[in-house]
Amino acid sequence: MATSVVLLVEDEAMVLLDIEGALIEAGFDVIAVTNATKALAEFDRDTSRINAVVTDIRLGSGTNGWELARDIRGAVPTMPIIYLSGDGALDWHAEGVPDSIMISKPCVMVQIITALATLPNQQVPIARRTPRPGGRDAG
Repeated sequence: MATSVVLLVEDEAMVLLDIEGALIEAGFDVIAVTNATKALAEFDRDTSRINAVVTDIRLGSGTNGWELARDIRGAVPTMPIIYLSGDGALDWHAEGVPDSIMISKPCVMVQIITALATLPNQQVPIARRTPRPGGRDAG
């Protein structure tokens, strides 16, 4: 059975490892990267393999989480996006993509896991698609 793949973008190594571990423990496959450039490279390799994006807002120098999410949504308009930030929550309504979720840091890992399960535009994981007669997916 296939699992949902989450693209996790966080520039702080310890935070990245904590979130990655919690998501893996919850049953997600995780592609963990430390900046937007690496995130877009992973995303562009095969956009169909990623089911959701969890990104910090402040990613050091270069592209921030707001811009990253807009780039990803430009390619896949229904991609679920969860933002994490210690200080960017006030900008979410102006900067965030529609139907996204903002989680303020510090947070408990269950908040991220719950958000992934309840995103309004959550894509149907391949494993949950029901085959149609004749071998075509219903999803």
